[in-house]
Amino acid sequence: MSHASLSPAIDHPAPTTQPVPAAAPPTELTLEERLTLVEAEMTARLDEAAVAYEVNTAHIPTEPVDLADVVTLPLTPTLQPPPASYPTPVAALLQRAHHRLLTSGWCSGALVDEDGARCMLGAIRAEARGDSGLEADAAAVLLDAIRRKCGDVDSVPSFNDAHGSARTPLRMVDQAAGLADARGL
Repeated sequence: MSHASLSPAIDHPAPTTQPVPAAAPPTELTLEERLTLVEAEMTARLDEAAVAYEVNTAHIPTEPVDLADVVTLPLTPTLQPPPASYPTPVAALLQRAHHRLLTSGWCSGALVDEDGARCMLGAIRAEARGDSGLEADAAAVLLDAIRRKCGDVDSVPSFNDAHGSARTPLRMVDQAAGLADARGL
């Protein structure tokens, strides 16, 4: 007997073919969608790299670090004395104002805030110690230094309040001290 005679005849239905709908034209992804895809890909890559790093460095013996061997400076900040004073009164006043801003803090929107930080003019006023003529001269030199660097500025307070950090105002007070010294003020 042959194999063909042992198996019953199976009637297979004819395959039906359904028309395949035409593929929609590809649409371009939006920026947000592209960024989401890139973020997902980068996250996967970073996860893969982290696992590879752990595997590749697992055999390296490590010893705990004793912080006493690393930290060699005092943990509490110490106030530094101001540098040697300029010989001229306006330059020395601006230098003291700069030092006050460094040590006591800078603020905007007020001469002095609730924490004792001062704006540029507030520091000048505090260091002038009631000498309104010296204060006015220092503020004028500071405004001149600001205008040299930044163009037309209305006033020292408007310049001070236009900044979100102390970096530029402090630099301008320091530059004004040098300008006052160069002018012999």
